Amino acid sequence: MLLIVVPIRITLGEPSRCCGSALAGIQRNMDLQLQDKTALITGATAGIGLAIAQELVREGARVVIVGRTRDKIDQAIAEIGPGVVGIVADLTTAPGSDPVFAAAPLVDILVNNLGIYEPKPFVDIADEDWLRLFQTNVMSGVRLSRHYLPGMLQRNWGRIIFISSESAVMTPPEMIHYGMTKSAQLAISRGLAETTKGTAVTVNTVMPGPTRSEGIVSFLRQMASDPAATDAAVEAEFFSKHRSSSLLQRLIEGREIATTVAYLASPLSAATNGAALRVEGGLLRSIV
Repeated sequence: MLLIVVPIRITLGEPSRCCGSALAGIQRNMDLQLQDKTALITGATAGIGLAIAQELVREGARVVIVGRTRDKIDQAIAEIGPGVVGIVADLTTAPGSDPVFAAAPLVDILVNNLGIYEPKPFVDIADEDWLRLFQTNVMSGVRLSRHYLPGMLQRNWGRIIFISSESAVMTPPEMIHYGMTKSAQLAISRGLAETTKGTAVTVNTVMPGPTRSEGIVSFLRQMASDPAATDAAVEAEFFSKHRSSSLLQRLIEGREIATTVAYLASPLSAATNGAALRVEGGLLRSIV
């Protein structure tokens, strides 16, 4: 039997005849099918929340953002673009949620992003600190989910997404009360997902790692041996000493989180429910 070998040369960067054009089409024309969806995002005036709002607007969703002050909301809308609705509300209390329910009684996508953190030795964390972080990080999402989930189930479509943290499964010793709230979000998200069985509603959690956001540099400086060092040096020391398991070894950018959230918000993610998606730069060493 005669075997003839014909060499084929493929130039890098040049699509092959068999499938290059199809791949290029996928890269250029990915459609998350969000044009007819309304999304509500909390803590959306800066950082991850702002990046999520920008990404969902890019995908054609109608976006409602929630913040504590009108000035911050107006600044965020200026960055995101026209057509975004802003609601001033303090979601850390039950009455504080009422303006949101009045302005946006129904939404298709709820992103529970509001959250605060602070480094503090465990023995110095007072009861008030535990309750403040719990009300802000946990109960804000509980109240909104409790309001919007029934409508999603009735319409048989919806997305609830909690923005948690890698701290949910690897509690940081410098802020145990924060880690507790992030673990609580995982439990709530999974429990709510169980109530959606057999429907087109999903509830999931995203776990970012340390992400560039408003206030992150001051946080890193509180952890630094030399608070007067450059931003780059402070960041490098933080990952070297406090997050050495990170494979990324840098702060994650907000859009790197937002693109994952946009996928979860999409009808294309229908088979992902009750999940905790890791976007933490390989910081967690577990395989699941």
